Amino acid sequence: MRTILAIFVCKLVTKLCRILGRNGSVYPGEIVFDFIDRNILDKIKYPPLVIAITGSSGKGSTTEAIAHILKDNHYDVCYNQNGSNGILAAMTLILNNCNYKGVFKHEVLLLECDERHLKLIFKKQKMTHLVITNVTRDQPARNGHPDLVFRDIKEAIDNSVNLVINADDPLVNRLSYTHQGKVIKYGLDKTKDSYKTPSIVTDYAYCPFCHKKLKYDFYHYGHLGSYSCPNKDFCRGKLNYIGSKIDLKKQVMHINNNLVNLNKDVLYACYYTIAAYSLCHSIGIKEDKILYSLNSSFEAKRAKEYEINGRKLIMLESKNENNLSYYQSIKYITNQSDTKTVILGFDNVSRRYKLNDLSWLWDVDFELLNDSSIDKILIIGRFRYDVVTRLAYTNVDKNKIILVDNLDDILSIIKEKTKGTIFTMVCFDMTANLKKLIKGDNDENN
Repeated sequence: MRTILAIFVCKLVTKLCRILGRNGSVYPGEIVFDFIDRNILDKIKYPPLVIAITGSSGKGSTTEAIAHILKDNHYDVCYNQNGSNGILAAMTLILNNCNYKGVFKHEVLLLECDERHLKLIFKKQKMTHLVITNVTRDQPARNGHPDLVFRDIKEAIDNSVNLVINADDPLVNRLSYTHQGKVIKYGLDKTKDSYKTPSIVTDYAYCPFCHKKLKYDFYHYGHLGSYSCPNKDFCRGKLNYIGSKIDLKKQVMHINNNLVNLNKDVLYACYYTIAAYSLCHSIGIKEDKILYSLNSSFEAKRAKEYEINGRKLIMLESKNENNLSYYQSIKYITNQSDTKTVILGFDNVSRRYKLNDLSWLWDVDFELLNDSSIDKILIIGRFRYDVVTRLAYTNVDKNKIILVDNLDDILSIIKEKTKGTIFTMVCFDMTANLKKLIKGDNDENN
């Protein structure tokens, strides 16, 4: 009876949210969690395939790539397309897609999961497959050390779960030594942008068994790369799926000698592409079918393109409190040809809490913005003075920096004081604000 009530209330509140013009991806689950049954997900009858994707970054893009392949191959898949990935959002999505007997109505549940909430979503009933993209320094005010995040992920796993892990991350690769179930490992070969010495921030550097410092053949970014313990206790090891011959300019790579197109010319696209390939092949989709899906066009979740006065604008949704997300955005920008204008800033540090910890800004390698192809850097948002202060400790030309005190003025500043392709390197809330301004400007000009 309680299951019926929970599902009915979730569906009803979701409808009311939509009538009122609200997103409704979290609030219905919150009502059920607080007032009906916080353990309701343990009572649902799940489908044969329950695939979860978690990690500090890249899980949204990986989920989109997997969904694209599954739908292309005629799987009836339900997933959290809007990106809400906590326990309340998962509860909303799952209950809305159940019948009143508590039976999930689709063939596949594909769920992007917050790495700290994974153990809350799957307490008793476990996923059949789990993809782990990486575990890095992320949201330090909430997560503390990456080891704590890894511990929470591990608590959600039993030996029935099939793991698909990024073995380039030594913290994640620890699971290949301890998990008694099936483990599939993927990673990337050395590229022309790989480097020998670590960057300014490395979250994991020591063997988990003997505690000797790991030796790296190369780094991709952060602590991701090819490594081994000098005592031979731990290493990246043999990969089931390896991305090689990566050419970001041509937007191609090889996965196990198969040519694969990339939908973005940036390294993280290689990671979500090979993760999706590995997962889908492991559940029985033939390689030629996967290749056909990946080599047909599908929209990237990040780097959406717009236009202002005939100039291209590319929106990079950089994740606050995650220095590697910013690093990848900056590398993407600096790797593009021609003149560029960069928009940087945010109104809220986090969508989860109101602690305005800005220590992570000092982990971001903003020195990379000292690039001759960058014409101007526009600083926006409530924390613009903090961002300007951080840039003051780099070699970026101060004359390139424009402080935008009123966001409503940004389009006129772009048109009058900048040139080249425009790149926004902002968090999710500011992306929404900029989209409204761009839409209003386009409607007015049309």
